[in-house]
Amino acid sequence: MSRAGEWFLRSGIQQPNGGVARYYRTDLERNHPVSTEITGYAASTFVYLHTVTGDARYLDRAVAAARFLTRTAWDSASRTMPFEIDPPALSYFFDCGIVVRGLVSTWRATADGEFLDVAAALGKSMVRDFASADGSFHPVLSLPGKRPLERDAGRWARCPGCYQLKAAMAWWDLLNATAAEQFREPYERVLEYSLGVCGGFLPGHPERPKVMDRLHAFLYFLEGLLPSAHEPRCAAAIRDGIARAAHHLREIAPEFERSDVYAQLLRMRLYADRAGVMPLDRAAAQFEAERLAEFQVAGSDPSTGGGFYFGRKAGGWLPHVNPVSSGFALQALELWDECRNGEARAWQHLPI
Repeated sequence: MSRAGEWFLRSGIQQPNGGVARYYRTDLERNHPVSTEITGYAASTFVYLHTVTGDARYLDRAVAAARFLTRTAWDSASRTMPFEIDPPALSYFFDCGIVVRGLVSTWRATADGEFLDVAAALGKSMVRDFASADGSFHPVLSLPGKRPLERDAGRWARCPGCYQLKAAMAWWDLLNATAAEQFREPYERVLEYSLGVCGGFLPGHPERPKVMDRLHAFLYFLEGLLPSAHEPRCAAAIRDGIARAAHHLREIAPEFERSDVYAQLLRMRLYADRAGVMPLDRAAAQFEAERLAEFQVAGSDPSTGGGFYFGRKAGGWLPHVNPVSSGFALQALELWDECRNGEARAWQHLPI
């Protein structure tokens, strides 16, 4: 965790304006452009690192990320959070939810009302702008007109699906932060929808590498169930989902494996055990933790060292050192260490 935290601080993945790049390309030796979703994830990661370590540098970086979102990316006139700001051509439902969660997380750590105000405004716009006539939420809008993009059945991110429950956790966070009951119904609406469609999400594609990508999205669905894990049907979906995800991961890993999938599955095992939903399979958790640790970049190059590779195909690393993969991995491995050592410093955080 310490090495990954230093990578976030020293690599340049966070720009001077606080925005965070989608990933670093090792083959091109440069960062991909900044995205609001990744900046939201980074804000949550920095707050998590500050909670666990007490290091004030992490809180400073969380504030920088949050201020980028509220002062640079957020369009207060149209109540829009674009995917990227240069140009602001698209807005994703999922990304908006991750931004809200990052802002609420930073507000909790700082009590800066600016972050909660923008988070609440964005949460309201998610309900209003992305709502579909069939009761689901459009995945992508074009800007500036906020028109839904045509859906693409071959790409999970371009269709509504159970994975959107992770983004709907934004409304759960806002409900807890503001006590505004208007945020309860949309989370529960996406919960009902997700439970109804989750059974057909896996494998969902004839190509095995594409199934690995869908595993990442399916684990978002399981994470989104955690606020309701006490409900029997949600607990059952978590138990079934962990088993299904583990099966597909083990089957496809020799061809293609993603660090975020290992991290998400490990986190779900740990949270499910702590919630009393499913006893921890320690052998499986140990296996996933060991595989996940292999993705951490060795060496002293500040651009990469300590970060986590996104993926591996047929034994070779893909050229992406990824802040989301790194954030998920450092949290998963820290929670695993705390579980083994009987500690509980950061369990109050749901998955980043």
